Amino acid sequence: MLDPAAGGRDEAFRALRSALPPANLDEALRCAVRLRAALPHPEALTDNLVLVAYGGGKDSSYTLAFVRAMQLILYRVHGSTFRLRVATNRHAGMPYAVLANVDREYRALRLYDDPDCELLLIDGNDVAPFHVDTPQPEAVVRRNRLDILMTGHRTMADGRPTFCNACNLSVMNSFGLAAAYGDGADLIITGDSMQEQRQYTFWIGRLSRRLAPAPTASPAAPASSTAPASPAAPASPTNGVGRFLSHVDRIGQAYFADIHGPGAVEELAERRVASEVPERLRFFSIYSDTQYAAGDHMEFLTGFLGFEFDDLAFSFTESDCGNPALMAHLRGLKCERLYQRTYAEGMGEYVRFALELMRRKDIPAPLIEQMRQRYEGDGAIERMRAAAAQYAEVTFGLTEEQLVCLVYSPFTSKGAGLADFLDREHPGLVDRFDDIHALLAAEPAGDSAPGTAGSAGTGDGADGDGLARELARISGLELAQLRVLYRHGGWSPGGASGGAATEAIDAVLAGDPHKAVITTRHTRNGPFILEQISGR
Repeated sequence: MLDPAAGGRDEAFRALRSALPPANLDEALRCAVRLRAALPHPEALTDNLVLVAYGGGKDSSYTLAFVRAMQLILYRVHGSTFRLRVATNRHAGMPYAVLANVDREYRALRLYDDPDCELLLIDGNDVAPFHVDTPQPEAVVRRNRLDILMTGHRTMADGRPTFCNACNLSVMNSFGLAAAYGDGADLIITGDSMQEQRQYTFWIGRLSRRLAPAPTASPAAPASSTAPASPAAPASPTNGVGRFLSHVDRIGQAYFADIHGPGAVEELAERRVASEVPERLRFFSIYSDTQYAAGDHMEFLTGFLGFEFDDLAFSFTESDCGNPALMAHLRGLKCERLYQRTYAEGMGEYVRFALELMRRKDIPAPLIEQMRQRYEGDGAIERMRAAAAQYAEVTFGLTEEQLVCLVYSPFTSKGAGLADFLDREHPGLVDRFDDIHALLAAEPAGDSAPGTAGSAGTGDGADGDGLARELARISGLELAQLRVLYRHGGWSPGGASGGAATEAIDAVLAGDPHKAVITTRHTRNGPFILEQISGR
């Protein structure tokens, strides 16, 4: 019987073969042989499903094209091929331009018309077929916004933890969701080497044991116990990928309990990392088979695949996220408002850090130069400041007033920085200093879960004089959330270690290479000191 997909696959292969450099096509041919041998059903290729997590960035764009080449090569050789599932995890910081890049690549590779290609879009915990114009769910935006604010206030808006920690856990959750969807996947494609996989797995295991040790048998709690209930954990998986994801889930639960408060049951439940994946699931690395760095195939990427380096989506080391531009903006605001210097000085500090990070990550030199020019020259800082402020408001609903509050982080450590914040930024509230402390220190009446974040109210009845509503307007956080911050420590400015205050955040950042120690000043004419900053 004639295969109805044959004509489309022949066209797809001819187009890909004409665009892909011959060396890369040879690599795909060799890797296809190895991939077939790794599949659980090598003699019945259509019984196998291969998963590619496609974030829409430059490197994952090439990875997807490489896997598509293998799929088409096996079809030409054997008359059948594996099924391909492509999953894109979307967070609020992913601009529409990224989805447009995804859509153009799908069209270039003829994925939409291939019955053995399944294209998924993951928003939070929801999995659906990919459509480029699918609106961003409001619930995902609210969740991302809350994570940014609660983490940012604990770290004085340091870039990496503020924006990336929760996002990275969301990406891991999307792996589990995509791998378990439908009948499940057999292999997940990765570009990491075996050594990198082992190192990362070891680090995740060690971090899990540190932050969330496996529970041991203990006597049952008395019936009168008022300890908040934790979300039920899934059964412990037995395969390698499932165990890995279960470790990440335990890390995530410990992390979010620290950020949102142990009583934030709903927030913890919706931030679980899916780990109930098929027992047969394995990783398959293409690391040894091809060089997928963008500099090696820029013409293929921007020509055939239609990849565009959008001004918003392409921010420093990222080509699928606008958040690094906001990290630079926050550094500028911190220097201008907290350190009483200039916005341009703070922006310059972040740009120098980020450009060096681009070099360390082997970003192609033309892209580094493009980024340098974006922040250099007459009016550049003002343009980027305006663009970042607009991005913060449109993407997350965050005003500049709320971002300024974030860089001060005035509510943590029982309001240690509150006096300076009110004096400089809200002099009209200076006379309410004691009232604010009393409001934040109070236990909400009838609230057995003071850490619960996300309620629309203030947590203790009518806000007679509007003080809680005013703090919510200034910070973007409700009273229950501000009370969580008040009861927890935050980073202190200065020091090469960042001023540790929370084990969960510090433990995650300790193993993260996206940081550096810079020389800066914390007052206009003060001495030069060392400070650790992080970002992307």
